[in-house]
Amino acid sequence: MEISTSRFGAVEIEADDILLFPSGLVGFEECRHWVILADSENEAVAWLQCITHPGVAAPVISPRRFLHDYQVRLTRSELSPLQLSSIDQAYVLAIVSREEHRFAVNLKAPIIVNLDGRLGRQVITSDDQPMQFELTHTAPPLRKSA
Repeated sequence: MEISTSRFGAVEIEADDILLFPSGLVGFEECRHWVILADSENEAVAWLQCITHPGVAAPVISPRRFLHDYQVRLTRSELSPLQLSSIDQAYVLAIVSREEHRFAVNLKAPIIVNLDGRLGRQVITSDDQPMQFELTHTAPPLRKSA
């Protein structure tokens, strides 16, 4: 199937690529169907693209790629909508923001995905994670595409 995007134009995806976010994302609650698109200019970044709203997409990274000890602490009630049989099945993403030449990642509200079940959810953690964790020069580089 083909979807329209404001960043990548028309993109061909498989129906099996679609992730259902029953509650949407924070600020985009009406966007429930998403797909993860690779960024051809930067392998560290992917784009979480809403398939029903072409202009809605967010650059995402795996926070563990930059912070090896990053852990998400979730309650059973936060995990249960994802229908995970094990926490090891969870794929964790974080939204990246850019201001001038500075990149930051939101560790307070990670996106948890059950890739096998094609279900996703953004959670707001109760632990002491920053909403804007600046990615420094010691992290693998992010280029301007994010």
